[in-house]
Amino acid sequence: MIDGTSFVYLDNAATTQALPEVCRAVEEALRICYGNPSSTHPLGTAAEEILRHTRRLLAEFLGVSDRHIIFTSGGTEANNLAIIGTAMAHAKSGRHIITSAVEHSAVLAPLAYLESKGWRITRIGVDAIGRVSPEAVAAAVSEDTVLVSIMAVNNEVGVIQPLAEIAGAVKKRRPQVLVHTDAVQALGKIELKPLEQGIDLVSVSAHKLHGPKGVGALWHRPDLRLEPIIHGGGQENGRRSGTENVPGIAGFGQALRSAMAMGQAAGERLAGLRLKLIEGIEEIVPRSALNGPRTSHAAPHICNISWPGWTGEMLVRVLAEKGLYTSSAAACSSRRKNKGGQGSHVLRAMGLSPERVQSAVRFSFSLYQEEKDIDAALAIVAEVAKQLDDLKRRSR
Repeated sequence: MIDGTSFVYLDNAATTQALPEVCRAVEEALRICYGNPSSTHPLGTAAEEILRHTRRLLAEFLGVSDRHIIFTSGGTEANNLAIIGTAMAHAKSGRHIITSAVEHSAVLAPLAYLESKGWRITRIGVDAIGRVSPEAVAAAVSEDTVLVSIMAVNNEVGVIQPLAEIAGAVKKRRPQVLVHTDAVQALGKIELKPLEQGIDLVSVSAHKLHGPKGVGALWHRPDLRLEPIIHGGGQENGRRSGTENVPGIAGFGQALRSAMAMGQAAGERLAGLRLKLIEGIEEIVPRSALNGPRTSHAAPHICNISWPGWTGEMLVRVLAEKGLYTSSAAACSSRRKNKGGQGSHVLRAMGLSPERVQSAVRFSFSLYQEEKDIDAALAIVAEVAKQLDDLKRRSR
């Protein structure tokens, strides 16, 4: 509820609502376990146990050892540590990094920074649904390649990238090349097993899984060299200095526990709700167009639909006025105008027309979305469609 008005929140790829049990875990850590986890007295030990417990939960989620999980301030810092930390640690081996044209700015920006410092960055294009070709990535590997960074799930169109195939093709070409994935949109939505997939570094964030903002983590393969990018007291085994955010990490742990309890059935249920929304909008707005995958290679919680004839920004605003909260771009950049007004770099990389790009709206679901939310959303879409069609007829 906001100002006493009910709404349907379908902007969960931007952030999710913290669960009540997550809020309780954060409050309890603030109130009771307020010691510094580096302190050796009982309050410090209690705080350290919260860190250990959440590490174990995340390790269980990923199927990895908990000894190589570094807590960060969020997905952006985790990506920066993975990319810049790896580049600095392996600079003598090479200065070439491969990525895709559809990555989040939290990957593209640190890569642009390295490029300004002399690193060579190759950005691989994608197909019509936003998918990266493993063969194209492998073909770009050269003698000085040290890192490949490809996201697990695209935050705008929800396409699942073929991580295992990419890692396999890359390591067949050059075994020492490291593979990183930004898994912020994947955690809890699709299966992610980096050791089985050949992934060396994984970035995640709590607030996309009904946890608190300001908490993330980076897992890295045990024998991997990683240069810290924040220096100080040597916390997190010397990889990330600064007193850990114990309350936030406590909330992250509770969010992981809650997601585990839901199991695989949650993703299957979400996929059904996603398809219902897509088909409903296509029926209400016949000229609409789905951007990205329909079912195959589609994450269960994101769909992106263009509504030609109107801008995405205007549609988001009108839908919000009726009580349906969506997005027209990645939340981290939606309040900033795209350079040159060209619209989403993801949709442009997919080869969509300028009209499709400019009229796109993203709908994204939480693990706890219900069918009644989709029914309410479609009712609002129908109301807005009629309103806009009437407006267009009157303006002729």
